[in-house]
Amino acid sequence: MKKTRASLAFALAVSLTGAISVHAGTIALLHANLIDGTGGPAQPDTTILIEGSNISAVGPSRSIAVGPDALRIDLHGKSVLPGLISDHSHLGQTDGDSSGPQNYNRANLVRELKQWQRYGVTTVTSLGLNAPLFYQLQPLAHQGTLGGADFFGADRGIGVPDGAPPMDEAADQLYRPATATEARADVDAMAARHPSLIKVWVDDFHHSVPKKMPPEIYDAVIDEAHRDGLRVAAHVYYLADAKRLVADGADVLAHGVRDEPVDQAFIDLLKQHATWYIATLQLDESFYIYAQQPHWMQSPFFLAGVQPALNQLFHSDTWRAKALAPATLAVNEHSLATNEANLYRLYRAGVKIGFGTDSGATPLRIPGFAEHRELHLMVDAGFTPSQAIQMATSNASRLLQLTDRGVVAKGKRADLLIVDGDPSHDIDAIDHIDSVWEQGQQVAGPLAP
Repeated sequence: MKKTRASLAFALAVSLTGAISVHAGTIALLHANLIDGTGGPAQPDTTILIEGSNISAVGPSRSIAVGPDALRIDLHGKSVLPGLISDHSHLGQTDGDSSGPQNYNRANLVRELKQWQRYGVTTVTSLGLNAPLFYQLQPLAHQGTLGGADFFGADRGIGVPDGAPPMDEAADQLYRPATATEARADVDAMAARHPSLIKVWVDDFHHSVPKKMPPEIYDAVIDEAHRDGLRVAAHVYYLADAKRLVADGADVLAHGVRDEPVDQAFIDLLKQHATWYIATLQLDESFYIYAQQPHWMQSPFFLAGVQPALNQLFHSDTWRAKALAPATLAVNEHSLATNEANLYRLYRAGVKIGFGTDSGATPLRIPGFAEHRELHLMVDAGFTPSQAIQMATSNASRLLQLTDRGVVAKGKRADLLIVDGDPSHDIDAIDHIDSVWEQGQQVAGPLAP
């Protein structure tokens, strides 16, 4: 990338300090290939002007006047996209190869947010299991002073006594009501903290926990959340559960249906209720793909997101043998294949599709890398690269009801991912990160382990 001397100094300051360097005037990104997030064709030779935190002008380079004092950055051969947006991630659950409430601390949350940001994921949604620290840090993230991606969330969420989610959590990270009355009270407590969504865990995790959430509990959650002006996202696996939840008013299915092919009745329900659908394709793949050690695990792009303890786990013969045990592998491969087929059918039918991976929920769902892998899996499922990118940008922002991001357009936040090549034609190009911008400032450069 050709840069002025000022731009080179700016980039060096970011790389050496990790801090945001501020340019007080106009920044002009020149001669870029623009993929604006709307799903339309790429726009060659485009200039983008940034003033403060927002985009002030976008258009063909020949039609955009750039003032003499602007910081000019030549982007010939590079593409500009909106920053990616995750509608389903989790903050503070993992560190290295460990999971547990001990990881919900400021240093670890900031570490994860910076990792998402380095991969071009500039907004994440922590869909449950959020301790009070979440609300202490969220205003700083919105202001851009915390460091790392901006974030939204679903407060603690509603689980099942002796059931889902099958994990240890601190007392202030999750509700597990035993009655509908308790569930309503828990929803009201969360509503008082003004989360973006309410989360419920409904299924039994491949029959690994004793019971699923009873319908009377999630019906009470949905009803009370709607009374409080909040939407509900539901953790599902089975088609039968998904149908009942949509019919009962759940606003978001936070995972794809993976036990069997979806049918027309389900499609009709989703469209009738305008329900959002997040497939999280990478979730099931993550259980086995690292044990298979594909060639890309040696790339700097992958290794930049892998902590040493996790990398050591990936090379454990014991762990690999367990992950690749024939019965376990067959279930996870079937879940992924079914999820891909269902997602593409729902997309073709006009269902509202969001974007997420459950990144951060377990050590195997690597923040940042998981979102890129999701895009590759969507293309494998039948999406064009442009369609997949649209799901991860403008569609993802629509699910969150955010109107200030998700597309590259005048007046929007200057949250940008700049890559070498053209990912609208070859999704592999999205992994070749040149730089990441958030609120009008470059915050990251090329990835390195």
